[in-house]
Amino acid sequence: MAESGGIAGSQLRSFIERIERLEEEKAALAADIREVYAEAKGTGFEPKTMRQIVRLRKLDSADRQEQETLLDLYKSALGMAE
Repeated sequence: MAESGGIAGSQLRSFIERIERLEEEKAALAADIREVYAEAKGTGFEPKTMRQIVRLRKLDSADRQEQETLLDLYKSALGMAE
């Protein structure tokens, strides 16, 4: 490996190129996700609400319950409780 200033250039280049490829894949996946939300919206679903559901489904049951409890508490404190 060629080193310049104590840095292995070929190893650094390899890391950078891997990161660039992953960033391209991430952008492609984000575009695919946007298309799915657009398709869902076209059939009458609300993407904003769907995004909230997706976010909640990532949480385990205890974390989800804690967030819902805090949300209810904050809404009550602001006079927004139903």
